[in-house]
Amino acid sequence: MSNIRITKQFSFETGHALYGYDGKCKNVHGHSYKLSVTVIGSPITDRSNVKFGMVIDFSDLKKIVKEEIVDQFDHATVFNETTPHIELANELKNRGHHVILVDYQPTSENMVVDFADRIIARLPADISLFSLKLQETESSFAEWYASDNL
Repeated sequence: MSNIRITKQFSFETGHALYGYDGKCKNVHGHSYKLSVTVIGSPITDRSNVKFGMVIDFSDLKKIVKEEIVDQFDHATVFNETTPHIELANELKNRGHHVILVDYQPTSENMVVDFADRIIARLPADISLFSLKLQETESSFAEWYASDNL
């Protein structure tokens, strides 16, 4: 049976700041992120399986990405836990805001690597993550490909 790639797209709103950066993104700001998740596998050939002909049910992929990324990052503010933004993060948390502290600079490049790790950990054994595309603006995005990360 052929390997087939399927893609599901997601969107979420997230704020962040790039501490130490020499441009405007050093300030707290947000993006309307678009995430495209592409997995690869062979369609199910067992005619008695309710998911016959599917690589993975789109709703199963949606559940994974929603739980691991969208539900966690939507309307959150992400800060690197090792920067002085930690004081701002703690103040926001104390005021009831959703703050995520990560061990990396929250660039699209680093976020897409984090997202890949989260998704891979949840995929069924016979399905592989093929690629991710994390778009932070209409013209700017980061991509992760499994083939680049062997």
